[in-house]
Amino acid sequence: MKGKWTERLFRLKSNHTNVQTELIAGLTIFMTMLYVLIVVPGMLEEAGMPKGPVTVAVILMTAVVTIVMGLYSNRPFALAPGLGSVGFLAITLVVSEGIPWQVGMGMVFISGVLFILFTVLGLRQLIVKLMPPAIKLSIGAGVGLFIALIGFRNAGLVVASEDSNSLQLGDIGSPNAVLALIGFFIMSILLARNVRGHLLIGIIIVTIIGIPMGITTLPDKIFSVPQSIAPVAFELDIIEALKITYFPFLLAFFIPDFFSSLGTMLGVAGKGNMLDKDGNLPKIDKPFSVDAGGTILGSFFSVPVMTTYVESAAGVEAGGRTGLTAVSAGILFLLTLFITPLIFIIPTEATAPALILVGLTMLSAVRNINFNDVTESLPAFMTIVITIFTFNFGNGIAAGIIIYVVVKLFSGRYKELHWGLYVLLIPLIIYFVSLAH
Repeated sequence: MKGKWTERLFRLKSNHTNVQTELIAGLTIFMTMLYVLIVVPGMLEEAGMPKGPVTVAVILMTAVVTIVMGLYSNRPFALAPGLGSVGFLAITLVVSEGIPWQVGMGMVFISGVLFILFTVLGLRQLIVKLMPPAIKLSIGAGVGLFIALIGFRNAGLVVASEDSNSLQLGDIGSPNAVLALIGFFIMSILLARNVRGHLLIGIIIVTIIGIPMGITTLPDKIFSVPQSIAPVAFELDIIEALKITYFPFLLAFFIPDFFSSLGTMLGVAGKGNMLDKDGNLPKIDKPFSVDAGGTILGSFFSVPVMTTYVESAAGVEAGGRTGLTAVSAGILFLLTLFITPLIFIIPTEATAPALILVGLTMLSAVRNINFNDVTESLPAFMTIVITIFTFNFGNGIAAGIIIYVVVKLFSGRYKELHWGLYVLLIPLIIYFVSLAH
């Protein structure tokens, strides 16, 4: 009976997967994304939001929207508040500009409404089709390197230097870095030996090794009672957010998240061979609708822009191909409301090497880029490097499209450009101009 239910809902056989594989993939995504439940509430606390209630709200939104994604789109995509949007709201809007967080949530709501309109009107799908193949091929590599950079940072192997204003090698002799390196070699060996579930197995082993090293902290209790979300529920100020002076801030929410979601979906789907011959994701309007609806829903509970997470690639690497992966991950997030102390024992040093290895597996798409044609290779290259250098693949995709149009136009190959790309250029240029002020 269970097999018939899951087959009818998720079409496991036609996607060449099974229940066990999907559950392992969901658990893998969950474990690689656990840091979100710690990092996001901590950042929002800087904006003056009560940490306990907002932590519960983040868990609820992450769980519910991820489950809806799995059930509605049948894709192995997990969603959570985008770190870029969270940082922009907390640091730029509240701390730097002095704008109340309630107004910021109003901007999040408006951004979500725009996402819905773009999806219903078919504009998001149109933009996907307009995107040059070279940009689409570079997205997977950009996302892969982005994931790897997160892994290196979380492991303490790479740190930001204030003196040189650049990244540099961290203290590789520290217990944290050593534990992450142990995890990297364990997972690499398991991968080389084609052991199924190598990332999940590695995370568990490293968590256990971290106990005698003093990095994995065992909890005093296992169960917890979630706090009320009343202090952060329905606190958004939509009317104030509609002020024309806030328009540049609205763009800063909308455009990066638009392309970040798009980039993640295409990158993760490409990893799982879910794209068609033109590099498009069939029925992409469904995950787009969940993404947009999740952003609107989240704004009512003071949770910033909900977006598809790059860590979904870890689940795809573990074999996840359907929405059952997302549903299982979402249910596990929901359970953290009651067993938070137990879940949080998994250190970032255990998940960091998993992210590094996922980054490796996503680089293969660049081999299909025509590096003999600079009008194709240069935009692809810039998409990748700007993604990494600005730590934002929304910026990378937007810049890549602009460079593609400019290079094609001024090299006399304007006939290769669809007229829609000229229209798309306008908001992208406005976005970058707004960042300069």
